[in-house]
Amino acid sequence: MTTMADVARRAGVSVATVSHVLNDTRPVRPGTRAAVLGAIDELGYTHNTLARSLVTARTRSIGLAVSAISNPYFTEILQGVEASALEAGYSLLIADPHDDPVHERKVVQLLHERRVDGMIVAPSAEPSEMTGYLARRSVPTVFLDRLVGDDHDQVCAENTGPVRQLVEHLAELGHTRIGLVAGLPGLSTTTERVRGYREGLRARGLPFAPGLLAGGNSEAEGAERATHQLLAAPEPPTAVITANNAMTIGALRALAARGLQVPRDIALACFDDFSWADLFAPRLTAVAQPSKDIGAGAVRLLLERLADPARPPRTLRLPCTLVHRTSCGCPATGPADRHPLSPSPAPATPPAAQERNRTP
Repeated sequence: MTTMADVARRAGVSVATVSHVLNDTRPVRPGTRAAVLGAIDELGYTHNTLARSLVTARTRSIGLAVSAISNPYFTEILQGVEASALEAGYSLLIADPHDDPVHERKVVQLLHERRVDGMIVAPSAEPSEMTGYLARRSVPTVFLDRLVGDDHDQVCAENTGPVRQLVEHLAELGHTRIGLVAGLPGLSTTTERVRGYREGLRARGLPFAPGLLAGGNSEAEGAERATHQLLAAPEPPTAVITANNAMTIGALRALAARGLQVPRDIALACFDDFSWADLFAPRLTAVAQPSKDIGAGAVRLLLERLADPARPPRTLRLPCTLVHRTSCGCPATGPADRHPLSPSPAPATPPAAQERNRTP
């Protein structure tokens, strides 16, 4: 078995220098580093991270618990986490809690028992069992996408302002009956996006109608049922906003089942952009979240926590972008326009011309 001493002899350096290169514990001149890395490749040396962890009490691994990993949004978050963790010399252990509080608690315990240095978790709607487990064991943790209070490190996108601006955009096009297919109750993302919906209506002088708000439970099947519910109302919406990308698919199924064409018969806009939104006819107007930046931000906060366990908790909110296409009813003007969205737009006064009731 090749040892660190073998690498040192081949590179013509000390064992301590090889250790510094492997563990980034001290700056090493570029030429010396290159010689050490060349010797490692030539000899096929594998660093014994387990042995190092016994000395340092660190495994240089991060536990990541994220539900619906197949969702494009969370896939991009995973890419951001993985790239940042790898750059910092950390590996990932990944588990899917399935948005189930009981399973979530078990998953977090399993990751903790693998001696990860810290956790990054997208919490469920009822995370108290999981957060209690982590708090009792003082596990360094960052929550992403969904917030669980001000006394934790967490990172997410802006939610309220972007939805408000979607509502205002649809109102500017003449819509006064704007529906929302909301996410899973109990999630901070759901609460904040519903708040943005109501703020947008209020900013444009439109009344909130409970019959224009339906819960889609953050998944396609629920959104399909919710959209049918909205369309069956005595005064159905002339425009619909879906609160995540999975629910957009369900809403489109419901619209197709009723023979409605977007945007001729009904306008559609969604929270969450995805790579194939440009392939729909019409192309989907969407709020794009900075998914990879959310993942990278979570790693950064976790590394800061590991370096300074006593520092105050931080909440990092990242701005979104409006990807303006044609499903909202605007004419095609070429490639999608991308506009940064402010977290708290200034209130707007609705012109009289915008208060007419638009019918499909």
